Amino acid sequence: MSKKKDVEAKQDVKPTKAARRKFLTATAATAAGAASLGFPAIAKASAPVSLRFQSTWPAKDIFHEYAVDFANKVNAMSGKELKIEVLPAGAVVKAFDLLDAVSKGTLDGGHGVVAYWYGKNSAVALWGSGPAFGMDPNMVLAWHYYGGGKELLDEIYKSMNMDVVSMLYGPMPTQPFGWFKKPITSADQMKGVKFRTVGLAVDMYKDLGAAVNPLPGGEIVPAMDRGLLDAAEFNNASSDRLLGFPDVAKVCMLQSFHQCSEQFEILFNKKKYDALNAEHKAIIKHAIEAASADMSWKAIDRYSKDYQAMASQQGVKFYKTPDAILKKQLEAWDKIMAAKSAENPAFKKVLDSMRAFAARTCRWQNDTLVDYKMAYNHFFAKKKK
Repeated sequence: MSKKKDVEAKQDVKPTKAARRKFLTATAATAAGAASLGFPAIAKASAPVSLRFQSTWPAKDIFHEYAVDFANKVNAMSGKELKIEVLPAGAVVKAFDLLDAVSKGTLDGGHGVVAYWYGKNSAVALWGSGPAFGMDPNMVLAWHYYGGGKELLDEIYKSMNMDVVSMLYGPMPTQPFGWFKKPITSADQMKGVKFRTVGLAVDMYKDLGAAVNPLPGGEIVPAMDRGLLDAAEFNNASSDRLLGFPDVAKVCMLQSFHQCSEQFEILFNKKKYDALNAEHKAIIKHAIEAASADMSWKAIDRYSKDYQAMASQQGVKFYKTPDAILKKQLEAWDKIMAAKSAENPAFKKVLDSMRAFAARTCRWQNDTLVDYKMAYNHFFAKKKK
């Protein structure tokens, strides 16, 4: 037989039963070894972690949409290993009861604003209420994460026996002074007005002479419709339009120092959060940062559309709040800071921290930013012939 035929004959020889058993035994041993080494293709996946959240916003409000946007980012980034479900306000507890519900574990987490917990400690309202020494909302977030604000808020929550983990995000644009039946041209016109606002803005409007009722968002328009309120503020063009403000008032006064630098808060029950693995905690952190940017971009698009629609389709008249009223707000704020600092050491501690950060950063920003309004007027304002 030739060498070529000899090789072909050897290739055609089938393995014996003994040889097959030996091969299968070796393969099984190899697979078992791979499993013991934790190879991904063989390792058993851990059970998904599900967290039930509630927002402090009505289901159709853009604020609730922001909460869902955050949850969707976490769910997508975790590959469904971590799932957050977000319910609207009232699904489990009332809006103003969210903090307690998260602390007790009734809910795993929630979405709201820090100013809502003003009744527990006035210092928390500084994250959103008042002029923030001239800082815009993004600068307040910078102070929170890089200037000591987060540590102060954690300290306050601990003193309140709140078993929560708080994460702030989402810089809000300046909120309107309020919705009225007719334009407000002087601070004296606020005397005796039944008005809705929240946080330390309650004290600011009271100083202007208003009778304030801090109702949750979903209760404002029904109260105005029934005459329980004469006027109110909530937040922005999209939320205000959806809540029905144009149905009960046709005048909106723009620009105010009462809440010009607010942000959102995402809360976790501390025990639930601490039980998460490091990867899930990292996903949450980066999802919050991504949601913060996405929220601010979406707000510019949606608020401007609703602002335009209310003027062109619903007969709403927008007016700039007179500078004289804005100055009255700042004067009221001086009194609020002095009074609250005297009665609450935590309030003064937060104020001092904010003031130090603002003194440096606001000077830089004010010196650096160009006048964008000049450019807008150049391109869009009607030019005299």
